[in-house]
This record gives sequence, C-alpha cells and structure tokens, in this order.
Amino acid sequence: MLRHCGGDRGHLLQGDNAAALSLLRETHRDAVSLVYLDPPFLTQRVHEKKNRVTRTSAAAFDDRWDDRAAYLEALGDRLSRARDLLAPHGSVIVHVDPKTSHYVKVLCDEIFGEDAFASEIVWRYRRWPSRTPNFQRVHDVLLRYRKDPSVPPRWNPLYEPLAASTLATWGTRKQRAVFDGDGHRARSSKTEEETRGVPMGDVWDIGVIAPMARERTGYPSQKPEALLERIVASLTNEGDWVLDPYAGSGTTLAVAARLGRRFLGIDASPVSVATVRERLAAMGHPLAEPRPHGPEADAEVPADRPSRTRRKSATVGPASQKRVRAARAC
Repeated sequence: MLRHCGGDRGHLLQGDNAAALSLLRETHRDAVSLVYLDPPFLTQRVHEKKNRVTRTSAAAFDDRWDDRAAYLEALGDRLSRARDLLAPHGSVIVHVDPKTSHYVKVLCDEIFGEDAFASEIVWRYRRWPSRTPNFQRVHDVLLRYRKDPSVPPRWNPLYEPLAASTLATWGTRKQRAVFDGDGHRARSSKTEEETRGVPMGDVWDIGVIAPMARERTGYPSQKPEALLERIVASLTNEGDWVLDPYAGSGTTLAVAARLGRRFLGIDASPVSVATVRERLAAMGHPLAEPRPHGPEADAEVPADRPSRTRRKSATVGPASQKRVRAARAC
C-alpha cells in the first residue's frame, strides 16, 4: 500500500518506488523535466540515520543484494518506468560511484539509447584520507541521459569564475577571437560586454556536508544542496516537475522547492519520510500526514520514488534477462 504526503510544492509517496512510478504514469506521463536517481551503491550493508542530539541511530535503508545482477535488474526496472514520465525535453541523472558506473552506463545505453547519452559529470570532493595502498577515492559519477535527442533539451547554462590570470590580462570583459587572412586565429580582442565567466565543465569540485552543517540531517547518503542546485538550475525552469524516486534525506525536494520547481518524491523508508517532512516544514513547505494512496484509497495521484530497500524477486522479461546475463558475464 502506497502512502501519500501532499504539500504546496509537490508530493511525497511512501512505498515501493516501482509501484509508485507505475502509478505516476497515469498522471505525469511525459510531464517531468528532470529525474534524479541516487540509488543504493551496492554496499551490501544496512545504513543507519544518526541523531547527533540523542546519540541514537535507526535503520534507514537496506542495501544488501543477492548479487550485482539483482541490483542492476532492480535499477533497470525503475529507470524504464521513470523514462515514461520524462517530457521530450527532459533529462535523467543517475548518481553512482566508480564501482558500478560502467555497468550502469551500459544499462542506460540499452534503456535510453546510446545517442541519448549527454554527459558524465564527475563530482569531486574532499574527505578524510584512509590508509590504503591505492589512490584515494574522492569522486562520484553522475550519468546524464536525454529523453529524446531530437528535441532541444531544457538547458540553462552555468558558469564558473574566470581564472586569476585571465582576469589580470583581460579583466571582466568578453573576448572576441580575431583571425588572419588564412583563417588562422591570430589574437583576441576585448569587447565592452561583461563576461558571465567560463561555461561550466563536467568536473565539479563541491565539498561534502560538514559534520556540523545546518543542512545535515544525519540521514546516510545525504548529498549537499550545492550539488543538487547545479543540477536543478541547469536542467529545469521554474514551475517544472522534478522527480526523485530515491528521496532519502530529501535534498532534491528541498532544492526544487527553494528554486520554485514542483517535486515528486518516493521512498519506502519511514525514516526517510519523517526526515523529508521535517526538512520541508522547516523551510515553510510542510507536507501533510501520510495517508493511504491508490485506487482503493480514492485519492488524488501524487509523485513517487524507487526505494533503497532490497528487492529479492522481480519479474524478468527478455530485455531484463539480457541485462542480467551481461552483468553476470562481467
């Protein structure tokens, strides 16, 4: 049974995200501008939310799987369902780690098509070093795919500050390339127009959430708001729908609400739902108490998100069987 929490900026569904995504096809098919998925990372353990005031913890989500094939099967199922909700101009971003990113990219190539691949964003962060006979792992991978490569995507360019050497030479004015008679670039000239900076690249240096930061909720796998701000701002406009099938701590929903977007969130964990409701209420966007939702509940349809909990069984079709065989072969 799905449960629904509604608010002024969007909806949060509690329950299995596969079922929730299927339900949303009735109301939000081809309507979502951005789907952001931050699924489990195949860590094979149970993750807990820490309460730094009471010094207690509670199980947040179970990331144990029978094998990698089962993990990819569950993720592929949710990606396929989420694709139906994307508008033609929409994008999906899958947030994974280097251990699984190559498997997930092959999976996404199959579901969305190789020509739908848009970019691989590397989120680089600093953290306490560990003792290991290897280079320190300090990045995650975000894979972006478009719903329909033939349609202009929703795109708001972002910019980074100019380098100090560029500012010293050219100041804050835009440069214009100058070419000689043979078509070779000779030099640059300075215009009177102010530059917006350097178009943002695909390697993002954003710090992890500090232990005592105000935005920290104690929920495991919480991502910094600065990271989601870039994603939401660049790939959506005000009023657009943003879907997060693994709502977790609610960072995507909080950022979407603050930037004037509408959100759809899904998570099976009661700890997640409580965390999201508390977080949005503190922002002035409270969600109602969870209530039964679905055909039997005779309620309006909201949004959903795949759960982080383990799926022990699933219906495996021909395409899914192919993904499983490929994963096991690897």
